[in-house]
Amino acid sequence: MSRPASAPQVPDHPRTALVTGASSGIGEEYARRLAERGYSLVLVARRKKALEALAEELGLRYGVGVRTLPADLGTEEGLGQVVERLSADGGGDDAPIDLLVNNAGRGEGGPFTEQDPAEIDAMLDLNVRAVLRLARAVLPVQIARRREGRTEARLGVINVSSMAGEVAANPGGSVYGAGKKFVSLWSESVAAEVSRDDVHVTVVLPGFVRTEMTRRVQDSGMPAFAFVPKERVVRESLAAWAAGRASVVPGAQYKAASGILRFLPRPIVRAAARRFH
Repeated sequence: MSRPASAPQVPDHPRTALVTGASSGIGEEYARRLAERGYSLVLVARRKKALEALAEELGLRYGVGVRTLPADLGTEEGLGQVVERLSADGGGDDAPIDLLVNNAGRGEGGPFTEQDPAEIDAMLDLNVRAVLRLARAVLPVQIARRREGRTEARLGVINVSSMAGEVAANPGGSVYGAGKKFVSLWSESVAAEVSRDDVHVTVVLPGFVRTEMTRRVQDSGMPAFAFVPKERVVRESLAAWAAGRASVVPGAQYKAASGILRFLPRPIVRAAARRFH
């Protein structure tokens, strides 16, 4: 189907980004801001209709190519589909991926001894295992493109972690927080490994953001100042990635909290967590 005459033209050689969890929240905001910057997009999420609606809107508004890849990253089949797309090196019909945004995640909580083991496995599969597998698929391709002089585009990965992983004791969120801490530490190590090839890996540590995943927290009466707008999370993380920074904490309140947490003795943090849990 031809594009309406009023739509902008797609650039001949656009940069391409793949965004997971793109159907809503922070992932949708990444898709919007990257389309605004001229990136062609591959949008990944489970909800096919929501992806297709977003793809149509962004294609018309920004004149970029937008493809959808409905997939459940918590399954081997879905993960394999996205790994295959990320492995494209430009030799076929699919353009290589310049930026992977690892945003998809889930955040079930509760006392560890009461959590369903299957639910724990599913959360770790999506929040940790899928993040590693997707980065492992795209980074070797990006490094090869750089070493072979096949691109001058900025290349790399943005991993969305959480400030929940920076708290020494996180009652009710032990598995979620521990998984996010793993992603943060791993990301910074990989960032150091690939920097010699001018490939950027940046881990983003947001605090509370108003998304579907934080609906329960929003309804609990959490004060407004505790939330960082998703627009700020995306803006600050894209700037950090472009600058080659290994990590970024969006929002002034969480930057301050991050600094305080570094200096507070862990026994004090654990005692406070027990007191308010």
